Amino acid sequence: TTSKMAATFVSYWSDSDNETKSHVNPEKVDPDALAHLQPLKSGKTMSLSVLNSAPEVAVKEAVETGVHLDPSLKEVTYNPTYETMFAPEFGPVNPYKSKRMAAPRNMLSGYAEPAHVNNFMFEQQRRTFSTFGYALDPFVDTSQNSSSSYIGAVDEAEKKKGLTVFEVGPKKTDKRKKVQGGEANDIDIDNYLGPWAKYVDEKDGAKPSEVEQKELDEITAKRQKKGRNGEEAPAAEKTILHVKDAYDYQGRSYLHVPQDVGINRRTADIPDKCYLPKKQIHVWSGHTKGVSAIRLFPVSGHLLLSCSMDCSLIRVLDRITVSVSLPPGHSKAVRDICFNNTGSQYMSAAYDRYLKLWDTETGQCISRFTNRKVPYCVKFNPDEDKQNLFVAGMSDKMIVQWDVRTGEVVQEYDRHLGAVNTITFVDENRRFVSTSDDKSLRVWECSIKYIAEPSMHSMPAVTLSPNGKWLACQSMDNQILIFGAQNRFRLNKKKIFKGHMVAGNACQVDFSPDMSYVVSGDADGKLNIWDWKTTKLYHRIKAHDKVCISALLLGQTDQTLGLETWGCRGTPSHNLMAAGIQSCFNSVYISTPSEEGTLVD
Repeated sequence: TTSKMAATFVSYWSDSDNETKSHVNPEKVDPDALAHLQPLKSGKTMSLSVLNSAPEVAVKEAVETGVHLDPSLKEVTYNPTYETMFAPEFGPVNPYKSKRMAAPRNMLSGYAEPAHVNNFMFEQQRRTFSTFGYALDPFVDTSQNSSSSYIGAVDEAEKKKGLTVFEVGPKKTDKRKKVQGGEANDIDIDNYLGPWAKYVDEKDGAKPSEVEQKELDEITAKRQKKGRNGEEAPAAEKTILHVKDAYDYQGRSYLHVPQDVGINRRTADIPDKCYLPKKQIHVWSGHTKGVSAIRLFPVSGHLLLSCSMDCSLIRVLDRITVSVSLPPGHSKAVRDICFNNTGSQYMSAAYDRYLKLWDTETGQCISRFTNRKVPYCVKFNPDEDKQNLFVAGMSDKMIVQWDVRTGEVVQEYDRHLGAVNTITFVDENRRFVSTSDDKSLRVWECSIKYIAEPSMHSMPAVTLSPNGKWLACQSMDNQILIFGAQNRFRLNKKKIFKGHMVAGNACQVDFSPDMSYVVSGDADGKLNIWDWKTTKLYHRIKAHDKVCISALLLGQTDQTLGLETWGCRGTPSHNLMAAGIQSCFNSVYISTPSEEGTLVD
């Protein structure tokens, strides 16, 4: 049976049919190969054959030929063989690495080989390279003194023979000797020179050397380029009268306040009620460039004075019948104007560094004042007994006070840190308030009151209220701030007017005569009107295409006339426009700029 089973087993694994038919000799069969087919022997003594079915696998020790080192190691504690030190790294190669990234490196930018360099030597070579442009080549032996041992400016290194900044250069020449003259104890001898003796090789000639003359020429050219030439002569003034007769049948000039218009223009009483404007009723033109400031004739307001950027032309315009022009009074643009108390004279300040006093009736220039700085604002002293004094805010941080009679500077105020923008008299004209580009407000009298906070901005336009209690300041953060004009000059935080965009323009603020409204222009050419009590923005009128630079209000009690004007700067519209506001009995006028360049009555 065993032989038959072995024959069947062998034939089962045969590859051909012929082999299945042949019989296997049981004597040639390996008994161990058929051990699992043999029946178990009976008895106590029995052994089991062990079958190893696991494949033969090479062990780790048989595969590895040596110990591998970590490439990031910097030192080892034994002596590895050459094959171990330079054996390739195991693992797959990253196909996306460039040659530069695959190269060995120990820092982000590459591989830095360690080298021992003395700190002093390193600093010496670094300073030498910064000063002379060359240094020793760190890859070349320093004992080799040749041109190849330097990097950088090799020619300079050869010229200076490798001199470093710490090495001694050529020796200095001997100290200059002075002329010997007498002894210190011989005081009476005239030839004693002492420390004031001249040098032996010193020349007494005052003529500069060629090098000094070249430097002087360069300094002179720079000063001329900056415009520091001789003083410019003031522009010639002339007057053009745009009316047929300068005087009426009674010999009265146009300065005479009209009395036949049904309104008492001489009164200074405050009206009981003011109303808002509703429509435009008239336009005056004459300026060819932007209007910088406008001023009404004192008390009556029947004349309007305007200054412009059109080659410093100044116009005097009558609201009703007369128009007077004063062309070029300055050689550059006029920045500010101001009437005296009676209106017989006015002052103009321009960028040609001159302040000029004019006669309103004849248009003649009376006096000229200058301190070679640009005047930014000008104001007469409002006191009747001090009409000969005026103050001007200058571009050099100074406030200068002149006397018209002598033409000399009376006093200077120099505490501001920037150009002075406005001057306003307060407290019954005993003090005045000034604002500047230094973002501060200062009150001047015998002592100075300084008002400044980190949150304050520059305030280039300030107006005193009709009752003399408040100062309205146009702040560059698009707000109108109200300060008390008496005693402590505190900020009234309940009276802050917002809603307009000034955007760096000195838009003039004004009050209505009855203290009901506050008006101001803005950068969009709009006239904004606020309620004084509630600080609510009541009305907004489109006045110009661009900046509305000035707004004025005038009111009288006899038949309640209200008058409002504004000007425009930096826009093709440079005229004076009249509009009406509804009042108790009749309409009133508003003036602002237009685009025609002709003077119209």
